[in-house]
Amino acid sequence: MQQRTLGRTGRSVSVIGLGTWQLGADWGDVDEDAALDVLAASVDAGVTFFDTADVYGDGRSERVIGRFLRENPDAAGGSNGRSGITVATKMGRRGPQDPAEFTLANFRAWTDRSRQNLGVDTLDLVQLHCPPTPVFSTDAVYDALDVLVEEGAIANYGVSVETCAEALAAIARPGTATVQIILNAFRLKPLDKVLPAAREAGVGIIARVPLASGLLSGKYTVNTEFAADDHRNYNRDGSAFDVGETFSGVDFAQGIDAAREFASLLPEGVAPSAAAIAWVAAQDGVSAVIPGARSRAQAESNAAAGSLPLPEGLDDNVKDLYDRYFRDAIHDRW
Repeated sequence: MQQRTLGRTGRSVSVIGLGTWQLGADWGDVDEDAALDVLAASVDAGVTFFDTADVYGDGRSERVIGRFLRENPDAAGGSNGRSGITVATKMGRRGPQDPAEFTLANFRAWTDRSRQNLGVDTLDLVQLHCPPTPVFSTDAVYDALDVLVEEGAIANYGVSVETCAEALAAIARPGTATVQIILNAFRLKPLDKVLPAAREAGVGIIARVPLASGLLSGKYTVNTEFAADDHRNYNRDGSAFDVGETFSGVDFAQGIDAAREFASLLPEGVAPSAAAIAWVAAQDGVSAVIPGARSRAQAESNAAAGSLPLPEGLDDNVKDLYDRYFRDAIHDRW
């Protein structure tokens, strides 16, 4: 597994990490034993970076990771004298989405809960979890995060964003270590300004939703049904949170067509999901890609994409697909 520096954290992490939203059982049920097996399979395959959030299963994802770290001390890593896995968590979406809520007192309470869930004294990386846009330009927010670093509650901080404008605002701040943003073959806008700005500033880019909520796996049809508690069912209209988080904000039927064409462009034997993840990892400035997995097989397949050579011509083909299917509808939105 290729290793890259995670921005201003200075940490070395695997280019393919593991996103653990689904381990909070927010994409349909995943029992704890299956979640632990996904974590173990990922580590066995060379993954050294887990991304979670306090809101995933209202802390369940963090607690499962914490249990895994306790039960696998040789594999566990990050702060607290450990070496190996780096765990990034996120905070800020368990309460009202009001900029006034983003205070030092609340940050202390939120990070204390995450430290307890994960069983660590110092959190490796804490990211503001897609907060209201004004938060990204508020001096007091960054001052409060700096205090948490000084106090030892967190080692580094970053942001998770919905829009490129939010990313650029955070990159301009000297303490921002990382920016997490949606980047995949159906969402190319970060290539225009965000990745170049991050490279210049030394800020790490964590690319999430690399498969467009599974569309790019090529396994869905227009008749595919998702569980009632799966956001791919209940958030297609953005009623629960930003619609860009679900299928990257693209029309589902149009995404099915584009995914079918994407798969047709690949050499025989190359899985669409592996190629889609490898394409994201190949973008200059990406520190880590964080696909999710609900099974050992998915975790192993995702990790293997970290060593997949990019099929010839894929970069040009991705940009052509985007221009034809999605640019007019979504490029200016996020």
